[in-house]
Amino acid sequence: MPHILLGDDDEELTQLLQEYLHNHGVTCDCVHDGEAVIQRLKAVNNQTAAYDLLVLDIMMPKIDGLSVLRQLPNISDIPVIMLTAKGEEIDRIIGLELGADDYITKPCNPRELLARINAVIKRTNAAASEHTPLPESRLTLDQNQRLCQIDGIELQVTGTEFDLLVALLKQKGEVVSKAWLSEHVLQRELQPFDRSLDVHVSRLRKKLQPFHDEPIKAIRGKGYQLVL
Repeated sequence: MPHILLGDDDEELTQLLQEYLHNHGVTCDCVHDGEAVIQRLKAVNNQTAAYDLLVLDIMMPKIDGLSVLRQLPNISDIPVIMLTAKGEEIDRIIGLELGADDYITKPCNPRELLARINAVIKRTNAAASEHTPLPESRLTLDQNQRLCQIDGIELQVTGTEFDLLVALLKQKGEVVSKAWLSEHVLQRELQPFDRSLDVHVSRLRKKLQPFHDEPIKAIRGKGYQLVL
């Protein structure tokens, strides 16, 4: 049974979501400010009771959700789904740039949130259990420990960025369509005007650029190609 942490200051909403998720096989603990999110993650870090996923509202008291995301790499590698206000595209983009795996707008449909939670957890678990040998290159991916190295130098990447690298490296030299990447990495069909995949690739490209001028090419109208 997945065990998630939900951080949102709307207590009525969190109670509703908690009950719905519990009825569909997901254990959900709730906290109502950013400081409590950080303290809860620190308390369970490296324990068997650690959470499988964090659902994080952007607008919270004490410490807002984006500030929590900035601190998260020093606390936990937990995957994150953001809750953002409808129409606040800039918050979604910043959140993705800070390492969030996915987002859903508020007011959210509990069924859609459950689908996003299951998709992210499924992708994370599948990637962690996969041991497929990868082609030799300057880029080394340890799929057991989910570590990324370039020329022997460890690179800090998020879970989604790691999965993108695996997908691109397995088809190195080939152009991989956005639709395929969205379905196999983000675990959902590519939707019009959804920039999530582009933001993840852009963030990953910036991390790779010290090692190669154009590590991932964007092929207009087709997709992405790993050339590192």
